[in-house]
Amino acid sequence: MNALLKVEDLVVRYGQVEALHGVSLEVFDGEIVALIGSNGAGKTTLLRAISGMIPVVQGSISFEGSEITNLRSHDIVRKGLAHIPEGRQIFGDQSVYDNLLLGGFSLDRVSLRALADSELRRFPVLHERRAQRAGTLSGGEQQMLAISRGLMSRPRMLLMDEPSMGLAPLLVRQVAETILDLNASGVTVLLVEQMASMALAVADRAYVIQNGQVKLAGPSREVASNPEVVRAYLGGAVSHE
Repeated sequence: MNALLKVEDLVVRYGQVEALHGVSLEVFDGEIVALIGSNGAGKTTLLRAISGMIPVVQGSISFEGSEITNLRSHDIVRKGLAHIPEGRQIFGDQSVYDNLLLGGFSLDRVSLRALADSELRRFPVLHERRAQRAGTLSGGEQQMLAISRGLMSRPRMLLMDEPSMGLAPLLVRQVAETILDLNASGVTVLLVEQMASMALAVADRAYVIQNGQVKLAGPSREVASNPEVVRAYLGGAVSHE
């Protein structure tokens, strides 16, 4: 089986500082794959490189068998790969509805409006606040908006960066359930998450990245039971319901 997303020997630098040192990973169609690691390990850098936000110095990235290394971000989106960035990065001075329309830049007018209305039904609270400025939403509501905006391009695969950041435990569970629902609807997910217990609970497979290198990879249950992972990231058991 060919990988939907394949990253090979990726090297990324910020100036003279090398942030990724030959990272390789694969994500297969229909999977949820978690990428865990400490702050500064290179997780966000990897997602930004995949989505064309920062340049790749060495190595390759392919999606659906086509090379996308160093393509422009909007061209990568059009290929079916969407990125929901860390910190949500919604357009705070625009309405909820306008944020959704901006996320569907690649669609025709009729499809754009229809899909925006569909996304408002996904999260009823967004429908209630469709005319409200996005910057006035709560943190959980902003995360819902960020997810829906990412889905406006009708992606085959989502890159999700820290979707639970700053959220209360009840909302973290809601985000986890949303990820599972999206996956059940056919969306493949590469999930970067500081809350490793949540990431490993929803993922099929996982990679552990340390200091810009992949140190461990395997089925999420095996990764979750690794003593070093438990000690460094979990502090307890992971539930796979």
